[in-house]
Amino acid sequence: MKRASPVQTLLRRAGLPAAVLIAICFFAYNAVLGPNGIVAAKEVRHDLEQKNQEFAALQKKRAEIKNRVDLLDPKRGADPDMVEELARKQLNVVRPDEVIVPLNK
Repeated sequence: MKRASPVQTLLRRAGLPAAVLIAICFFAYNAVLGPNGIVAAKEVRHDLEQKNQEFAALQKKRAEIKNRVDLLDPKRGADPDMVEELARKQLNVVRPDEVIVPLNK
């Protein structure tokens, strides 16, 4: 009968535990530092919070624009003040008793 060398015996005994240890290390590394790991999750939460703030600001601006559009809706009767404001801006018309304050942008 042929006897196995000590190296082969060691590889047979330690092969499975070493493979399991390598697999555990791989999954642990990916769980912490991988693209969907704990570190990446913190960055995603931060980005989500920032995007939610941007979304809230855009929703507020959208509501303001919608209100102005509703004031100009001819079906409900346009608001005379809004019509006058827009016409004066577009035509650059000023009454004699008004003071113009230029804004340098």
